Amino acid sequence: MNKIVEKEFFSENVFKMVIEAPEIAISRKPGNFVIVRLDEKGERIPLTIAGADPVRGTITLVVQRVGLTTAKMMRMEPGEMILDVAGPLGKPTHIEKVGTVLCAGGGVGIAPLLPIAQGFKEAGNKVISVLAARSKDLIILEEEMRACSDEVIIMTDDGSYGKKGLVTEGMEEVLQREPVDLSVVIGPAIMMKFAALTTQKYNVKTYASLNTIMVDGTGMCGACRVTVGGKTRFVCIDGPEFDAHEVDFDEMIQRLGAFKEQEKEAYERYLKTVS
Repeated sequence: MNKIVEKEFFSENVFKMVIEAPEIAISRKPGNFVIVRLDEKGERIPLTIAGADPVRGTITLVVQRVGLTTAKMMRMEPGEMILDVAGPLGKPTHIEKVGTVLCAGGGVGIAPLLPIAQGFKEAGNKVISVLAARSKDLIILEEEMRACSDEVIIMTDDGSYGKKGLVTEGMEEVLQREPVDLSVVIGPAIMMKFAALTTQKYNVKTYASLNTIMVDGTGMCGACRVTVGGKTRFVCIDGPEFDAHEVDFDEMIQRLGAFKEQEKEAYERYLKTVS
């Protein structure tokens, strides 16, 4: 059992939870994720670790309400208990001193990007971060990203904050003016696809985190299979990070929509029980 010790809303459907998980807090590394199960009948959902405090014995998760389990989680409050938090899982990000690292995060993808940016900065790299969302209220963890970045560029679809435009436009601004040695992109699949196409033009090695497609988290269910470099890979055990220039994003996007109707029906049934 893991106690919720803090909760904060970033927007109507995005919130942060700080959860007691001392062993995970000590051993987690950038790029790791956990599998959360709220109760005995609950489904397993993967959530990337956005931060950890080994002294307090806590980890930080940033969650977006997208279905039944995240809707239930959104209603939970500090003091309540989560049945299972298993981890750290997945291969951690390979962090070393490479020079200049371009970190691009879209929406909730900024949360898992944060510990990666922190890691590259601590390793002595120049870190330039591009944060993007539909509007100002959906830009999260800006202060934390500024603390570990040499420069932060903010892009919003509606122009309500930073510069008006897409994440790729902010990335292009950087790529056109100076050499970049490595890029890390995390966000919706469609955003990562076009971010990868952008860096590919400049021959910049790029990694993308594909955690959104995971279900079981142990390699047993096969739901997270993706094609990388023409070969089948499992995100939970082979990733979650892969060479973005080798990922078949079109296939991934198609598979992400496979159970949208069932997810919608389950969420609507839940709403009837709590309304």
